[in-house]
Formats: sequence, structure tokens, C-alpha cells
Amino acid sequence: MAEAVVSAAASTPSLSAPAPLPVRAVLPWALFVGLLALIALYFVGAEQGATSVFAGATVHEWVHDGRHLLGFPCH
Repeated sequence: MAEAVVSAAASTPSLSAPAPLPVRAVLPWALFVGLLALIALYFVGAEQGATSVFAGATVHEWVHDGRHLLGFPCH
């Protein structure tokens, strides 16, 4: 029975570590995701009042629940 275990273990392929990603390949994507996060945070947290980009309360109503979820006061 011990021979069967040894032969099965010898036939399994070995796993190698994945190749590291170069910083030059990851940096543009990290900047893009960071910029999208900042834009989303602006619209949820600050798109109202003196800093508003769009007039009216349309954007406020679209992000109203997200505003409460993240703890931004709005009323």
C-alpha cells in the first residue's frame, strides 16, 4: 500500500510560483482605479451646494443611499 502512495505522489506535477508583475504594468491600472474611486467619492460625498458640478438635486438623489451608507450627512 505504501508503494501506491509513493507512485501517486511522484506523478503529480509540481506547482511553480507565479511570475511577479512589474510595477510599470500595474501602475497605470492603479492610477485609473484610484481616480475612479476619487470621482465616485466626490459624487457621493460632495456633489451638493457650492462645489456642485451639476445644477439641481438629480445627482444627490441618485447617490442618496450611498451617501447614508458611507456616513455623509445630507439632511
